[in-house]
Amino acid sequence: MDFKNGLQDSHSRLSSWRNNNCCHWHGIYCDNVTGAVVAIDLHTPNQLRSLQSRLSGEISPSLMKLKSLRSLDLSFNEFNEIPIPKFFGSLVNLQYLNLSNAGFAGLIPSHLGNLSHLQYLDLTADNLHAENLRWVSGLVSLKHLAMDGVDLSLITGTNLVSALNQLPFLMEVHLSSCHLFGHISSPSSLNFTSLSVLDLSFNKFVSTVPDWLVNISTIEHIDISINDLYGEIPIGLKYLPKLQYLNLRYNKNLTASCSQLFMGGWERIQILDLSHNNFNGRIPSCVANLTYLTYLDLSYNAIEGFIPSSIGEFCHLNIPDLSENNMTGALPEFLQGIDNCPSRKPLPNLAYFIMRYNQLHGKIPYWLVQLESLDTLDLSHNLLEGLIPASLGSLQNLMTLELEGNKLNGTLPISLGQLSKLSYLDVSSNQLTGVLEYVVAVDLSYNLLDRQIPVFRPGFLLLDLSHNLFSGRIPANLANCSFLDVLDLGNNNMFGTIPGLETINIGNNILSGIIPLQFSECFPLLRILILRSNAFSGELSLEFSKLRSLQVLDLARNDLSGSIPASLGDLKAIARVHRKNKYLLYGQDGNHNGHSYEENLEVYMKDQMLKYTKTLSLVTSIDLSDNNFTGNIPNEITKLFGLVVLNLSRNHITGQIPETMSNLHQLSSLDLSNYMYIITVEVLRMQYIFK
Repeated sequence: MDFKNGLQDSHSRLSSWRNNNCCHWHGIYCDNVTGAVVAIDLHTPNQLRSLQSRLSGEISPSLMKLKSLRSLDLSFNEFNEIPIPKFFGSLVNLQYLNLSNAGFAGLIPSHLGNLSHLQYLDLTADNLHAENLRWVSGLVSLKHLAMDGVDLSLITGTNLVSALNQLPFLMEVHLSSCHLFGHISSPSSLNFTSLSVLDLSFNKFVSTVPDWLVNISTIEHIDISINDLYGEIPIGLKYLPKLQYLNLRYNKNLTASCSQLFMGGWERIQILDLSHNNFNGRIPSCVANLTYLTYLDLSYNAIEGFIPSSIGEFCHLNIPDLSENNMTGALPEFLQGIDNCPSRKPLPNLAYFIMRYNQLHGKIPYWLVQLESLDTLDLSHNLLEGLIPASLGSLQNLMTLELEGNKLNGTLPISLGQLSKLSYLDVSSNQLTGVLEYVVAVDLSYNLLDRQIPVFRPGFLLLDLSHNLFSGRIPANLANCSFLDVLDLGNNNMFGTIPGLETINIGNNILSGIIPLQFSECFPLLRILILRSNAFSGELSLEFSKLRSLQVLDLARNDLSGSIPASLGDLKAIARVHRKNKYLLYGQDGNHNGHSYEENLEVYMKDQMLKYTKTLSLVTSIDLSDNNFTGNIPNEITKLFGLVVLNLSRNHITGQIPETMSNLHQLSSLDLSNYMYIITVEVLRMQYIFK
């Protein structure tokens, strides 16, 4: 009860701790013969992991009275950054200690090294640190060590290996994100030969892959990803008889010859991630017997040559990613080894086929349409030519199709519009004509698509039809404000008026009439509105001031008239200084299966066009140039303290430039060309930003 009194239990998880028989209490386990407490399990279950459900408070030294205690689990609680109690080192019969993610902070007490019977230790946390690992040598029975996130920045790779080498029964080591650094040394004799899992990912090792790994025949899982490893991968790794998982991605300076790496070996490998390194050479035409392989990532390397037809032998392969290499040649016309697969079909489990940014040429092969489980097909940014096979429309599980940046021609197959699960289609930058009658979220920009814009399914999120030959009126079905996030119709031959639609860019068309008033009602979250280079007329509506999220307003090169509304000073998003950049990617929320549409914007600054992508959220701009506005510049515009670009040139504005214009400290471009103005002393101080 002393132990309970120190705890704070706002969720009444310890409500059963009332009667005298503690063996009936929640989380308390007793020996069936002696009745002594042998285990305390007070970890917070998954379904209760809100902060309100976690235990907190102090941990009473009364636990030392439990001489038979063998297991203590306090994980996923919130002890408000108190240090790990030193007296835990006096619980000498402990075999299991789990303090992970429990809110402990500070220095790990070396007293834990007294626990000579301990087999399992998990100290995973972000607020703990250790000055050395000498205390670990006392844990002579340890099998499982987890300290992910613990600050071990004072410990070199040599110190680490020395400490681990004194633990002969060690089976699992989890030391991810620990700030470990230096060289991973090789001991004169290896004592932890029972190791099955080694995770040293997200550290700062500057080292070769340790040679001693090839001598641990029991190892199943190796992860040394996201470090600064260099040199050649030991070829002996592929002969480890139990190795199922190898992740060496994002080391950048690791090398290996693919012909050596994939010729034989890898008997049990299931997941192999060697991406973002410097592998070279060709994948051999006769690759290793990768019977169990499910995930292969060789992207972002320097691999050359063609893709061998023997990949058809990988019956369990789910995801191959060979993107961003120097692969050449055509995709194989047929696949080997189909008869060896239970279904007698090529790659029956393949869900993702990703080969973007290579130099593959030729036509899209027929065997791709036989991949019944295919979820994502990405052959973008290659040199593929010919027609898009209409038979791709038979891939009923396809959700993402990316073929942009090739030399594909002909008409878009109507069958693609019948794929009920397709949620992302990008065939931009080809030589395609025609148009789908029913489409989903797509990027069809930079093609030769003509005729009128087609009908769209409800729930549509992204549509980029820019830089094509579309003509006619904008369809009335786009007036449904509820379903579009992004619409880009720029650089076509559209005419007519704008229906009430949510839009980003319909500049460079032949649209006319009055800009509709519905913008503020339909698009309360609208950030970017580009209507430049059309034929809009009439006065600028006061309704624009209700667009509280608007950051970019480009109405240049139209036939707008009247005075500039003072209510533009109410544009809240422009009045706020933007200091935190938000990379604007649509589709990262799960709507497009990990694929995304990168927001981009062309801003005209001092007669130069600047394109923004990754820093777009920092841009605030108002461009009303080349219209017929009259009157004065309203003082209210000078309240837009976050404004970066203001262009009012080539209008009929007169009068004095407001003195308070000098308060716009974020302004980097001000264009007032052809403006008959009176300049005050305050404004003269801004001369460096004038065009």
